[in-house]
Amino acid sequence: MNRLLLIVSLCCLALCASAREYADTALYQGMSIKLDLATPVLELARSKGKIQDYELAFNVRLAQRFYPTLELGYAKAQTSADGGNYSGEGGFARLGMDLSALKKGVDVNCLMVGLRFGGAYQGFQITDVPIYNNYWQLPNVNYYNQTKFDCWGELVAGCQVQIYKGFQMGWYVRMKLLLTRTDKQGDALPGYIPGYGYRRDSNWGINYYLAYKF
Repeated sequence: MNRLLLIVSLCCLALCASAREYADTALYQGMSIKLDLATPVLELARSKGKIQDYELAFNVRLAQRFYPTLELGYAKAQTSADGGNYSGEGGFARLGMDLSALKKGVDVNCLMVGLRFGGAYQGFQITDVPIYNNYWQLPNVNYYNQTKFDCWGELVAGCQVQIYKGFQMGWYVRMKLLLTRTDKQGDALPGYIPGYGYRRDSNWGINYYLAYKF
């Protein structure tokens, strides 16, 4: 509930701000706040309610074409890992840059490509993990009170269009590459990584967002 109130408060702050016009020669040309509408719905649907994932993004427009971007979010998941039952939750952040593929001076409608570096820290547990040797199954193992930091890189592409004055909508497609792939033998690894998705060497994602520029 507190996270929802924070998101609503930030959106209200953006709505109260008036959209400004900036000179073409100015370095700083405004800031946008973006609320991801697609990820919560897609994750809930494909996991049958077992995964919650929420995301908010901020970017700044510089020199008409460059968009330094910060993305923040929270995820909670229940799934399988190592043959057992995984449950965990944590926060994530991505930092990167977008480049407008259109000519300078175009802002309200644009095509973008960019890079991100993401990191997530979570607490989790995995229960009823089966252990086998060459002859028979050993008693199941439980991993309680575990923590893990993961990081990854992303290549993103997307577009945005203006729908009314300062309001914009758009989407991103993301190709993700996990950088923390291995760990010490015997360590528990989370089956789901906030902001990245299911634990695998590479992943993809899509965001559909509503934004306001001020």
